Amino acid sequence: MKKYLLAIAASFTMTAVHAQCCDSLSCDVNPADNLAQKSLKSQKSGVFRNLDLSVTAGTTGIGIDVASKLGDYVQLRAGYEFTPHFQMSVYFPVEVGGQPAKAYDANGNRIESTFDRLSKMLKEMTGFQVDDEVEMLGKPTLNNFKFMVDVFPFKKNKHWHFTAGFYWGPSKFAEAENSTKAMTSLLAVSMYNQIYEKCVKVEPIIYIEGDGTDENPGINLHIPRPYAMKIINYGRMGFHVGDKKDTGERYDMEPDPEDNMVKVQARSNSFKPYLGFGYGGRLIKNRDDWHVSFDAGAMFWGGTPDLITHDGTNLTKDVENISGKVGDWVDFIGGVKVYPVLSVRFTKTIF
Repeated sequence: MKKYLLAIAASFTMTAVHAQCCDSLSCDVNPADNLAQKSLKSQKSGVFRNLDLSVTAGTTGIGIDVASKLGDYVQLRAGYEFTPHFQMSVYFPVEVGGQPAKAYDANGNRIESTFDRLSKMLKEMTGFQVDDEVEMLGKPTLNNFKFMVDVFPFKKNKHWHFTAGFYWGPSKFAEAENSTKAMTSLLAVSMYNQIYEKCVKVEPIIYIEGDGTDENPGINLHIPRPYAMKIINYGRMGFHVGDKKDTGERYDMEPDPEDNMVKVQARSNSFKPYLGFGYGGRLIKNRDDWHVSFDAGAMFWGGTPDLITHDGTNLTKDVENISGKVGDWVDFIGGVKVYPVLSVRFTKTIF
């Protein structure tokens, strides 16, 4: 009888142990089902267990990124963003010999200026009309690869996340160059400055090189000495921007002698760290595969951005006392050492 009782007890004990082991390992009677459950559990708890595809839009432009979770609290994201091109106008006033193109009397009435007299003479000599200001068209060129690490610190609230990463791309993030409309004026300014240099060198016969086209074949001019003396007294023609910080001298920008254009490039470091935070949730009710999130943070330029003209002058570091709208833009760009990042991200879970 004792043997039977011991056998029954042993049988119940083995059954309980087997059930406990199966429960802890999520096994089943069917070995194939048990293997499938183990594989599914491994996928859910392993690294790169999902793939999200997103479309983004914000102050850094529009773009796409892909993301995958490393666990319950960390997500990796990588993508590319670019800024659509749009243009904004900035005007540089023309000056002659340090005098503004427009002059006014004590009552505020417009009077003839040195520029007006020189413009008439230049029209007679070359046939080109010089405007009293030159239009510059500025446009953003920001485009970057990005790599981000999102951390979800709250166990019971996965809506909030904190992000650290970096943007990497070309150092040039904006540029400006003269409009097509301004080309005639710039060409006339370049031609006048060539005439001025020849007059200073006492060369009565002046040949101004062209580019071989019918519009600009080159000009042979004979400048009588009285006219030459007037030109010398007028001085060079250019665009007064400001004063050089190191010497205090005037900085007058002139067209590039190679292409008769005026250009400015905005540059920063290619590598730009990023810190920020965000909040996200479902985009569609009862759908876990569509999400929307909003991010805010800062892209660190790594110092003051540079505004480099075609002659190599850095407007943010080498020039001061820049007036007008040009000065406002230089002050604004030079003061932005940290670029604000605001974006919205629409996400579809692929698997």
